[in-house]
Parts: sequence; structure tokens; C-alpha cells
Amino acid sequence: MTFEDQVEVTLPTGEKTKIHTGLLINGQFVKSKNGKKFPTVNPANGQVIAEIYEADKADVDDAVQAAKAAYKTWRHVDGAERGKLLSKFADLMDANAKTIAAIETLDQGKLYGISLFHTHASASTLRYYAGLSDKIHGKTMMDTNKFFNYTRHEPYGVTAGIIPWNYPLDMWTMKVGPAIAGGNVIIIKTSEKTPLTGLILGALAKEAGFPDGVIQVLSGFGPTCGQALAEHPEISKIAFTGSGRTGRRILETSAKSNLKKVSLELGGKSPALVFEDADLDLAANVLAGTFYYNNAQTCVASSRIYVQKSVADAFTQKFTAAAQAIKVGSPFAEGVTQGPIVDDLQFNQVLKYIDAGKQEGGKLVLGGNKIAGDGYFIEPTVFSNVPETSKIMTEEIFGPVVCVNTFETEEEVTERANNTTYGLAAGVFTKDLNRAVRVSSNLEAGTIWVNQWLNITPQVPFGGYKESGIGRELGEDALKEWTQIKSVKIAM
Repeated sequence: MTFEDQVEVTLPTGEKTKIHTGLLINGQFVKSKNGKKFPTVNPANGQVIAEIYEADKADVDDAVQAAKAAYKTWRHVDGAERGKLLSKFADLMDANAKTIAAIETLDQGKLYGISLFHTHASASTLRYYAGLSDKIHGKTMMDTNKFFNYTRHEPYGVTAGIIPWNYPLDMWTMKVGPAIAGGNVIIIKTSEKTPLTGLILGALAKEAGFPDGVIQVLSGFGPTCGQALAEHPEISKIAFTGSGRTGRRILETSAKSNLKKVSLELGGKSPALVFEDADLDLAANVLAGTFYYNNAQTCVASSRIYVQKSVADAFTQKFTAAAQAIKVGSPFAEGVTQGPIVDDLQFNQVLKYIDAGKQEGGKLVLGGNKIAGDGYFIEPTVFSNVPETSKIMTEEIFGPVVCVNTFETEEEVTERANNTTYGLAAGVFTKDLNRAVRVSSNLEAGTIWVNQWLNITPQVPFGGYKESGIGRELGEDALKEWTQIKSVKIAM
């Protein structure tokens, strides 16, 4: 396969576009060494979109060698030039946003309008790190007037990022932006469920002018391609977004290979606390709108909603009405507000959780059924009075299933909210500013939203407490994950 070989895809919009199906290694789209391909499927109808070349250990080795060669020159490129390339990359994303968004929707199932928003948001992430590329600096210090000391923030060199299927565009740029700003070269492994837009971004990075080997893209599976990246002794840093189980495996593998630097953004079971003085219409509409956003296939989904007992009935009625108003269907269709689950595996997993919720004593208030026809569609589902130890209350579902429980006191609900192995996000709905600040301080999570949800921007660090991750993405703090500090001590 050569760089020019592509597959033509007809989008539901009527547009025809071509997509590379190879691996982007050293500036060229090539066949995998083993010649194997895997299908990527449209979740709205279960049909195969394209066959993609599958990377394994041999391809990882090729990509690492190309990255090592590229880094010899790239390490001397100054920050301002790196920033110019990231800015041009972002401009190309904006210029091609409609096509990128259509492919994202075709491959992942999120609504086209949401995909378009995330395309531009991902370009903004690149543009943010373009602005930081020439602002990475250390400190100077004196001690006992005998030594002059300074620090340098230097890149790791050859790095890797493994991204999930729920937000392919965002996660791609959240890894690449700070990695490149920090002066690294990077190999991105996309999810086998949603490889297409990662390949498009790889082609745009080449068009933007990044030298061969600086940004490379591998499509493949975790046990083969992902494992090879984690264990490779010449990769100095790896960033992963996905499940806690896989995150643990990456940590273990990295420890056994070369103790590479690891950052992880893992799962969540995020609690939303609705107090009796909250604006109930606001809380219900915000939580329903953001929970079912992307079919609740979101790591920060507010899957545990705690409502103060005095307003529980009123809130549940409003929330259920908002959920009932959601129209499920083709993500390209006008008026549709929820698309399909990403694939049959996830679809069946969500249905199993719904059955478990019924069996373990939760009250099914709304939904709970698959929708007949082609594609992987499930009704917006609401449970109430759910036992705190049940599966749907403790495990990450990654589907449109929410639990609504009640509480009486602030102390009680804070303790219940924190009673989880996760700590990615949480939310507080109240008109009392003192309570908002107090409860936010006591909640054990990396992000706390007050009277809002799912507001994530490039300037603000994002990451988890406890088993929800290690390190931070976004903001200036992300650069700490992609650079290492060197201290230089000079005798005076």
C-alpha cells in the first residue's frame, strides 16, 4: 500500500471522501507488516464502513525507529516553530471540520452537530498548546552565594498515546498538543472501534508540515499494538485514556520494561448532588442534557444523582420528563438528540447492566429497552431508589443508564458520594455559595462543577483522584506530564 491508496466513503450527507486505511509511519501510509485488516462499523446500522490495517509489535518497532530518527532533529526545533506547526494543524482541522465531523459521526455514532463542535474544540486544544510552545521555561536560584542554579524543562523524546473510542478527536489532540509543545515526538494508537478520524488527523499533520516521524498513527488492538507500546524499551513516556483494568496493565508492563513515565485518565462514577435550594429546572435540564450527551459514553457522566429528599419527587419528575423528550435515532437525522451505542459489544454490556439493575432492587422509572431495528440503540433509562452496593450504582456502565437516589443531610451525601474507588468528577447544584465551596472542597474528585456539567476547556487541567487516573491533561499542568526537569548547578 502506498501513501495514495485510500478507501472512498459515501457520507449520509451525500458527500464522498477518501480515507487512508494504512498505518502512518515515518510520513507514509503503509500496510501493516502482517497484512491483517479489521473492520470498523457504523453503529447506526451495523454495516462495515471500511477495512483498516492492523498494527502489531513489528509495526510498533518500525514507528519507534522512525520516531528516534526524527527526534534527533526535532529536539533542536525551537518552541516558536513548534507552535507555528500546531497552529497550522489547527487551521486545517477547522477548514476540514464538516468532513471530519461526518466521519466521526459515521464511525462513533455521536450526533453530527456534537461531532462538529468537538472538531472545532479539538482544534482549539492544538491552538492553545501552540501558544504555550515557546513559553516552557525553568527557574534560576542561588544557594550560599557559591552556586548558580537553573532548571530546564526538557522533552522525554519518543512518547506514545493510547486513546479511547468515545471522544477520538478530543483525546487525540489532548495527547498530541502538549506532547508536541513540550518538544517530544509521539506515536498515537487509536481505538479499534473508532480509527477513522485519527487517520484523518495524521494526514492533516503531514499536510501541516510536521517532519516525517514526529507524529505517527497506528490502528490496532490493545493486547497487541497497545501492549507493544507499553513494553517497548525505547519509548520514554506513555499516556493512556480508557478503562482502569487496562490502565493497571500499562503500569505493570511499563514497570517491567523500562519504568517509562506513565499518565492515566481512567474511568468514573461521577456523583451529582442536588440540594433543596437548587434551581430544579436548571439541574434537571443540565444533568439530563449532559448525561445523555454522546449516549452517556462519557467518563465524567453523572451516573449517580443524589437529590435532597424534600425536592426528590419534583426533581425526578423534571429529570424524567427531560429524558423522555430525547429522540433516539440516526445521528445525522434532524431532530434526533441521541444516537447509537458504539458497537454490539458495548450495546450488549449496557443491556446486561439494565437487567442487573432490575434484579438488584432498583426501581425502573423510564426506558430500559433496546430499540428494534438496525443499529445499536437503547432507550434513555432512569432508575431510582437504587441500593448503594448494586452494580449499576458502583460500576461504570458507559451507556444511557442513570441512578437517582435521595439524601437528607450534607454530611451524609458527601460521604456517600465519596464512597467509590473513582474520583474523576462531581457536581453540586445549589444557590448557596458557601455550601457550594464547602462541598466542593470535601468531594474527592479531580473536577467539580457547580450548577453546570461537562464544561471542559483547554485552559483548565483535567484528571482524576483515586483510581480515576494519574497526572493531568489540559492546561499548563499537562506540560508537566510531557517534560522532565533537569537541574544545572554552576560553581561561582
